[in-house]
Amino acid sequence: MFMNIEHGSDVAKKFVTNVGLITSTGQHGDNIMAAEWTYHVSYEPGLVVISLRPSRATYDNIVRTKEFGVSICASDQNVLSSIAGGSSGKHVDKIKVLKEMGFEFYKGKKIGVLMVEDAAANIECKLVKEITLGDHVILVGEAVEASASEKQPIIYSAGKYWKFGEHVQKPSQNILNDIDNLVEKNKK
Repeated sequence: MFMNIEHGSDVAKKFVTNVGLITSTGQHGDNIMAAEWTYHVSYEPGLVVISLRPSRATYDNIVRTKEFGVSICASDQNVLSSIAGGSSGKHVDKIKVLKEMGFEFYKGKKIGVLMVEDAAANIECKLVKEITLGDHVILVGEAVEASASEKQPIIYSAGKYWKFGEHVQKPSQNILNDIDNLVEKNKK
């Protein structure tokens, strides 16, 4: 029997993600939303997936234009993320709000969508696949242009923003050698 993992539950709070600032244009105009579920899933070709509800303005824009931007939110862009995720593009021109607050955008080099200036990374995507899974839709975008800055991405977990902190070391070479020996010993 299946069960739900409720938004805000103790289990849901244990997941750690980045914040993808998803930009689009279309029937709802230029738009931006914050998408917690934004992932790089293939190197060749470069594929990025975003997961969002089909009721979102961003979804409407993307399925009509077949393109979208993914700006990985930098650790100093918590205000930008909060605005992008705080209301619907069906009711608020979030791009204008952000511009009035001093945030900057640039036109994509290979797509007709705005991209977030000074993000940790920017990936311009062409929609290649749509998959409905549960209460969300997975949109798969093929990267047609990508760049990264020196900034670290913001971390999102338990409904809060975080910065990278102490680096956790991988196991020592002696332990890795022991693991290799045990794996070799226990091959099927």
